[in-house]
Amino acid sequence: MDKPVTQEAAHGTAVPAISESEKNAIIGGVLLSMLLAALDQTIVAPAMPTIAAALGHAQYLPWIVTAYLLTATAMAPLYGKISDVYGRRPTIYAAILIFLAGSLISALAPNMLVLIIGRAVQGLGGGGLFALSQTVIGDLVPPRERARYAAWISGTWAVASVAGPLLGGTFAEHLHWSLIFWINLPLGILAMAIINNPLRKLPVVAHKHRIDGWGAVLLVIATALLLLALNWGGGTYAWTSPEILGLIGLSALFWAGFALRVMRADEPLISLEVLGNRIVLCGTLSMFLLQAANIGLAVYLPVYLQSYIGLSAAESGIAMLGLLLGTVFGATMSGRMVAHVVHYKRIALYGVAFAIAALAIMAYVAGNASLLVVEVLTTCIGIGTGTTFPVATVSVQNAVDRMHLGVATGMLTFLRSLGAALGVALLGAVALAYHLPLMGEGVQVTTLLTSAAPFAMIFLVCVAMLVAALATFGLMPEKPLRGSHQAEPPVLVE
Repeated sequence: MDKPVTQEAAHGTAVPAISESEKNAIIGGVLLSMLLAALDQTIVAPAMPTIAAALGHAQYLPWIVTAYLLTATAMAPLYGKISDVYGRRPTIYAAILIFLAGSLISALAPNMLVLIIGRAVQGLGGGGLFALSQTVIGDLVPPRERARYAAWISGTWAVASVAGPLLGGTFAEHLHWSLIFWINLPLGILAMAIINNPLRKLPVVAHKHRIDGWGAVLLVIATALLLLALNWGGGTYAWTSPEILGLIGLSALFWAGFALRVMRADEPLISLEVLGNRIVLCGTLSMFLLQAANIGLAVYLPVYLQSYIGLSAAESGIAMLGLLLGTVFGATMSGRMVAHVVHYKRIALYGVAFAIAALAIMAYVAGNASLLVVEVLTTCIGIGTGTTFPVATVSVQNAVDRMHLGVATGMLTFLRSLGAALGVALLGAVALAYHLPLMGEGVQVTTLLTSAAPFAMIFLVCVAMLVAALATFGLMPEKPLRGSHQAEPPVLVE
């Protein structure tokens, strides 16, 4: 093990080195904070009927999910820039505190409006927790060793995916729905206590930065309008309705304004140096496409299992474990291999190709597949797609210097979230065309379908998105990973 090297500060004083135990404490703390944000994407759904009965105004229930999604996605790239300017510790502390404030508002909400506001505030903090967790790991661990921590991140998501619905249902049915939000307070305080002292040693790059406020406003509005269009299109409003077309048009207008701001600002929110990097561009775009297929499949696979295979809602949830655990296994395997494979990009290429083959078979046999065959194929799909997350994250972070690490990681997180929303919307349009039951919160499918053709088409659309992701990965240049023996650029403390 390499001995920790003391970093020199700007004023000639030494910054104490971070020991291995402190490094593990920091990583554990930031992963706990990521777990908070991940849980809040899954824990609410089972409790929504109970919340509606307690607070009324059930027609606004979807906004409990939408409000969190809007603010969390829109804020991810902004947090990356803020952490590059002010340092990781104060930024992640601010994200946790904002998230806990939103949890408190939600727990005490006397009506649906206050609950929706609380969820939006939660998202303001949660969006930062996703991006900052990976950024802090990027600060602590050299790229060649960093990929193995992607398995920890995938494991965190796996725990949230399984524990969230279980906790949400248990709290709502046997205790009180507000415990869904109260539970965040001790977990958040614990995360802050764990990372408090060791995170002080994480240095801030000594460079005069400033936040592009106008760029941030344009980016947040453009993202929020696009997500509203994707969320409402095909369900609340028709895709060709004036409301959806107006939202898309307004979003395009604000995106154009953001692009102009990036080109003209002295220090834009996302620098042209980062945007012009082919590795960053291809890596983030491939994650956008892959997440669109991955999340879209995760949303509509239960519909297939319930309305065609004939499983109950609880049984279909258990059947989803193959996809989930396969993804964790794929990420773990890929993370361990990256440090030992020279052409590490091939791990992702082979993984996506394997997932494409399994998904194509799934589309072909959808009409007569047994549950066992579905389990095997979805596990293979998960393994294949799981290999890409460590490769994409490490490639993007390895492509930029530490000054832009937060921005690059924030972009990756942002496009992954945006891809998820796009995938659900696109497959929702396919489902609507075939008159499939749309996957709503707490929906139990009661009528079995006689044809699997709609699901075969959904699986084929996912195949097309994975093929596009494979092509994008193929275009991504491969830069040798920096190892622990290679010096990083000097990092100074202001």
